[in-house]
Amino acid sequence: MSWKGMIVLSLGVGLAATGCATKTYVREEAGRQTAAVHTRVDTLQGQLEATQTKVNEHDQKIAEVSKTAQEALQRAQEAGKLAEGKLLYETVLSDDKVHFGFNAKELSTEAKSALDEFASPLTGQNENVYVEVQGHTDSVGTDSYNEELGLERAEAVRRYLNMQHHIPLHRINVISYGETTPVTDNKTREHRAQNRRVVLVVLK
Repeated sequence: MSWKGMIVLSLGVGLAATGCATKTYVREEAGRQTAAVHTRVDTLQGQLEATQTKVNEHDQKIAEVSKTAQEALQRAQEAGKLAEGKLLYETVLSDDKVHFGFNAKELSTEAKSALDEFASPLTGQNENVYVEVQGHTDSVGTDSYNEELGLERAEAVRRYLNMQHHIPLHRINVISYGETTPVTDNKTREHRAQNRRVVLVVLK
């Protein structure tokens, strides 16, 4: 073979090798880019699912707001007590947790502690909120007695929030539902304890 032929052959082999290397690089680069795209898509999908979960949780919380909390919002709006017309949240102090005591209207140590925990963020952040305190009872006793007992418990909470945490009285409303809105039946001692409760609805 002449020297010219050898040069041509060498160039051909070199070009073939370069071509193979180029194809391999292109395939690898394409693979990397595809993997990156898939990773990005997976990330976006995860973020979308997380956002949807939060939306669903928010919708569920709205749906779970008690009927009496919705009524509190309506009463406050009709009375012109709210700046923004928002229902922020509600807190339930049930007898089985804070131990009001059967037929008792005085606040127990546990109830005062729960109210301290409730009021702390409101006073600490100087929140200009409106609070409705709802008194509820079990079904033991007459309707009129339970309505009065529920109101006395709500008044006790109102006084405590005002005197101990300086929440203005005009920012606190009290109402008694008596035995009319139980959260469960009154067939057992435990259920009756759940129905004997004070609900604090925070509005803004």
